[in-house]
Amino acid sequence: MADVARRQIAGLALLAVVAVASLLAGPDRLLGVARDLADRPAMFGALLVLVYLVRPLFAWPTTLVAVLAGYAYGPVWGFPVALAGTTGSALLPFLAARYVGSGSGEGKRSGWGSGLVARLGDSGERFFAAAGDLRGMVASRLAPAPSDPVSAAAGLSGVSTGAFVAGTAIGEIPWTVAAVLAGSSLDTLSTAGLNAVSWELVAAAAAVAAALLAGPAYRAVSVRR
Repeated sequence: MADVARRQIAGLALLAVVAVASLLAGPDRLLGVARDLADRPAMFGALLVLVYLVRPLFAWPTTLVAVLAGYAYGPVWGFPVALAGTTGSALLPFLAARYVGSGSGEGKRSGWGSGLVARLGDSGERFFAAAGDLRGMVASRLAPAPSDPVSAAAGLSGVSTGAFVAGTAIGEIPWTVAAVLAGSSLDTLSTAGLNAVSWELVAAAAAVAAALLAGPAYRAVSVRR
C-alpha cells in the first residue's frame, strides 16, 4: 500500500508541474524559433522531436505541433512526421499513468482499491472492457477530447500498449490531416493562424466515435436489463 501511495503522490505532483508549466509557457516563443528554422529541415526536425517530447509537460495540443510539421515539410512529408510524433508523444502520459496505477491490483481491470486514481482507473476499465481496447482507443481519439487526459486514462485502465499505439494512430488521422494542411497553407507562423480544426470536422469525428461505441453501449444496456 505504501508503494501505491507513493506512486499516486508522484502522479499528483506531476499533474501540478504540468499545470504550472502550461500557465508559464505559451506557444509564442516556440513559434518564433520554428519560423527561424523553417528553411533548415534537419534542425527543424530536431526541434520537432524535442517539442514532441516536452509537449505533454506544457499541455500543448497535438495539433499545434502538427501545424508546425505542415508548415515546414508540406502535406506530403508533414503528415507522416506529425502522425508519428503525435503517437509517440501520447505514449509519455500513457506510460506515466501506467506507472502510477501499477501495483494497485493483481492484473488488468481488477483490484483498484480506493482513492481518486482508483476511481478514474475503475471508470476507464469499465469503458474499455465494454468497447474493447482498440475500438475504445480509436473512438477516444476521434472524440473532440484533449489528447493527454485520454492517454492517461488508457494507462490507468490497463489498455495494452499495442492497442494504444494502433488506436491512437488511427484515431488521430483526421486531426493530423487538418492540422498539417492548415500549417502547409500558412505564409507565416502566428497564434492567429493555428486554428486548424473546424466545427464540421469536430462534428464528423464525434459522430464516427459515437457510431463506434453504439454497439458496445447497446450490449452493455441489454446485459443490465
